[in-house]
Amino acid sequence: MTPDISEELRLPVACPSCGSHLYRVSKVHNPDDKVFCASCKRFLCLYHEAQAMLEKGPSDELEAMIEEVVNRNHH
Repeated sequence: MTPDISEELRLPVACPSCGSHLYRVSKVHNPDDKVFCASCKRFLCLYHEAQAMLEKGPSDELEAMIEEVVNRNHH
């Protein structure tokens, strides 16, 4: 069995298919790595685009608090 080389990341954008905010991304964090929904596996964007979403920030304070807690161990 190969080790899991991905990690979960919470983004301010909900998955268009299932509404989840949790995504899976490679731990390598290459700009062109694909980001997939952790629930339904739908492709959302590339890692550099996800980073731009995180830099832009969430739309409200509650989302900001949730993202801070979920993403705390991934930066």
